Amino acid sequence: MYDEEYIEKTLKAGEIVNRVLRDLPRMVKPGVKVFDLCEKIENLIIEGGGKPAFPCNISINNIAAHYTAFPEDQSIIPDDAVVKVDIGAHFDGYIVDAATTISFNSKYDDMVEASRIALKNALKVIKPGVRVSTVSKEIERTISGFGYKPISNLTGHMLKRYILHGGKNIPNVYGEYPWIMEEGEIYAIEPFATDGIGSVTEMQQAYIYSLAKVHSGRTRLEKELLRYIYDNFKTLPFCERWLKNFNVKQENIREIIYRLVENGALNIYPVLREVKNGIVTQFETTVIVSKEGPIITTEI
Repeated sequence: MYDEEYIEKTLKAGEIVNRVLRDLPRMVKPGVKVFDLCEKIENLIIEGGGKPAFPCNISINNIAAHYTAFPEDQSIIPDDAVVKVDIGAHFDGYIVDAATTISFNSKYDDMVEASRIALKNALKVIKPGVRVSTVSKEIERTISGFGYKPISNLTGHMLKRYILHGGKNIPNVYGEYPWIMEEGEIYAIEPFATDGIGSVTEMQQAYIYSLAKVHSGRTRLEKELLRYIYDNFKTLPFCERWLKNFNVKQENIREIIYRLVENGALNIYPVLREVKNGIVTQFETTVIVSKEGPIITTEI
């Protein structure tokens, strides 16, 4: 059971994220540069009094997760796109993670609704002592009921201070999982629906990283970059765009990052796409497990 500070600061992070979510419909439009959108969303989190808990994910159509803009990214939101916007804020390390889908193609309205209603139904069964398998069953039942498939290898996750994935997962398909939700625990619940086969695969592209070993740099610049990452992001995910104040040319930073990934000093998060290139929709919120029912930190 977490203390009051944990709850209070998580709710503060939730207020920041919720304000950004409300602004998204006016910001996410066909023709908008993904780079500009990521930067704007992250700046709004900072202006709101928090810090980004991870790089803003803008995942379009068959891309399910882990796409954030890189420094020279010229991509734009296309016409008729189905856009997942996954954002997180932390307040003194206490994290809220949330996502929404904005579709510009009415063909996929039902699939958008499938993931949104799956999240709402999952929240109804959350309470202290509930098995994760019960939550997963509700997600799968709802998405399947709409005629779509839940993505089996993407999960919600427990949140801890400065830790985005805190040890317990919330799969989107039913199984005999070992986890039980306890009072005071905090979870990001995130159903994904697709008209593909219900699985994602890693692409070659990767733009998001996190610190694995702070003291494993081999050169002076590697050591300095690892210290910069730890001082600014701790073990939370970050991206190359966030290193612009590190006093090294962009191409050199990228070379250092690649070496640190090879050496095991940094974790890497490849872009994830649906295996059969199916369209993907997603909704997500962060909840605090309470005897009175889940305390939901953002609007759905």
